[in-house]
Amino acid sequence: MTSFDNIDDDLRAARERVRRLEQLTRQRQAVAVQLDEVEQLISDLGDQLVKEERDVSRLENGGFAAFLSGLAGSKEEKLAKERAEAQALRQRLDGQRNRLEWLKADQMAVERGLAKVGSAQEEFAALLERKERLLVESADPRGRELTEIGQWLANTHADLREHEEARQAGVAAVQAVGQVLRCLGNARGASTWDMLGGGGIADMMEHGHLRNADEAAWHAQRALDAFSRELADIGMQVNPQLPKVDTRWFADMFFDNIITDAIKHQRIARTGQAVNEVAQWADATVGNLAARCGELARQRDSLVARREALLTA
Repeated sequence: MTSFDNIDDDLRAARERVRRLEQLTRQRQAVAVQLDEVEQLISDLGDQLVKEERDVSRLENGGFAAFLSGLAGSKEEKLAKERAEAQALRQRLDGQRNRLEWLKADQMAVERGLAKVGSAQEEFAALLERKERLLVESADPRGRELTEIGQWLANTHADLREHEEARQAGVAAVQAVGQVLRCLGNARGASTWDMLGGGGIADMMEHGHLRNADEAAWHAQRALDAFSRELADIGMQVNPQLPKVDTRWFADMFFDNIITDAIKHQRIARTGQAVNEVAQWADATVGNLAARCGELARQRDSLVARREALLTA
């Protein structure tokens, strides 16, 4: 039976490489989809920004639109809002461009991993043929069961690794989304103060917290993108998306009143609710993954014990 030990180890290692090849192939497909989506978003945001900048330019430089706004007595208000819209689009465009670079880096890492395991299928097939010959030649009655156990053990090891990787990615996503919620909670507190008469200081604090929330949201979306790719490895196709954090509200300082304060407060609350839904989904998914990891670990231990019993009988 000793002669089977080395080849069983080789088979498990080869099967791991095959599973890694399959995993990386799925990741390559997932990141390719994400890249296409982000590139389309960048294109759409670029078109929107051109339109907004054109609107700002018309109001700044005069023209029929500026003339009508002037007659209505709303030119300055309209200009401030158009500038705010344009600034918000610039921030989202910069964020998506950063996300694109992150995804390209992830894609390069996947390609490097694929280069290391490109011949895994052929290596695994050759080892299976060699093991088959040894078993036939040895005529050992334990050979068939050991072969089955070796295959089950290789699959269980691979499943456990993939579920653990997904769980770890989920934990990172939960933490990142939690940071967004904390920033929005701070903004909501400042907004409440603003409605109660906090004035300019409350406005500044509120807008600072919103900028922090916007930055945290981009990092959280990257963590969610990575989490979704790990989930795809274990057969779960999901695409969690955080809502955008509206940063246009600095323009409201020019039109500060109880109505605009209430509108801002409602926007923050709605955004926080949407982010909280993503956080709850991520937390529940991580819990399910942890339970599955426990099941796989027990299955692995049982297979190891049975193999050892056969080898030491």
